[in-house]
Amino acid sequence: MGSATGRGMRGALQPIEIGRRLTREMDLQRRVGARGVLVAPNSFTVSLSSEDIDRFRSYLDALVRELAESARQHAEIERYELLGPVEVDLFESARVRPGGVEVSAQVAQGEWPAELVMPNGQRFPIGEHPLVIGRLPEVEIFLDDSNVSRRHAEVTRRGPDLVLRDLGSTNGTKLNGAPISVSTLKDGDQILVGATRIVVEAP
Repeated sequence: MGSATGRGMRGALQPIEIGRRLTREMDLQRRVGARGVLVAPNSFTVSLSSEDIDRFRSYLDALVRELAESARQHAEIERYELLGPVEVDLFESARVRPGGVEVSAQVAQGEWPAELVMPNGQRFPIGEHPLVIGRLPEVEIFLDDSNVSRRHAEVTRRGPDLVLRDLGSTNGTKLNGAPISVSTLKDGDQILVGATRIVVEAP
């Protein structure tokens, strides 16, 4: 476990600066594991000033996802082994000045979630709350494609099963090249919605 503290640059703190602190902490705390591979931290606690938390408050959830994805991609590039999914928690701290960042990191073993992986590498964990795919800006997975219906399809977890359901879309939903209405998913499956191919990763 370790921590990194920074004063920040002049001007308002930017998300990219927080991301750099996370990846730097991964590099500093990497260790050679029992199998000779580099094991890096995957659980991060980030403390910010109340002013910076307030600036980010309207998109805190999106910021957390972006930071976790940035750390995961860094681990992949550097060939670090992670013992569980990347988790990032943001907290307000009175001891951190505006523009500053305090990071605490540790290696935490955990179960990898099933995820939908987009063509750009963005990942969406599959849980009991449906991931709706469509052309409405407020859906969980927004696709700017005229061939995609407003609420086109959804993916959700039902007990041990991952379920894909077409929501009455105009052009249909395909799974591994075949049209479906409802189908269970497995690792490596490919969902086609409009022109977008989405890959299922299920441990």
